[in-house]
Amino acid sequence: MSEGPPVYEPGLDLGVSGYFRPSGGTYGEPVPEGGGFKYDEATLHELVKEWRDLAAEYLKDLADAEFIANAQPPGVEYASGDNAQLIRSSGDALTTALKERAAYCENMAAKYVSALGKYATAEERATEDINQQSKGI
Repeated sequence: MSEGPPVYEPGLDLGVSGYFRPSGGTYGEPVPEGGGFKYDEATLHELVKEWRDLAAEYLKDLADAEFIANAQPPGVEYASGDNAQLIRSSGDALTTALKERAAYCENMAAKYVSALGKYATAEERATEDINQQSKGI
């Protein structure tokens, strides 16, 4: 395992084996005092896509969790009814967690969309400043 700060690699598919791979891309270059952007525009677009994709996965899982939240007992006896009630309670907790996670992912995507807007505004301002400079040497 390499030393140093954690690393972000846009589009990295970690598969089943892990959550994080500490090599490759970065969280962004250090920004000089006075502000700036830590991600380039392409990375911001990729982050928006990844957060939205993750939110969509949670929402897809939510549809499946509804089956658990609506579980019915297989029989009319006491044990089946109690078991189904426990399963429904677990399903309710699962649906709540999935909704919260999907909302979190959408909020993160919105933050990166906002950053893209600031990025575009800064680019336009820089272009205007350059175009207002006198031509020639």
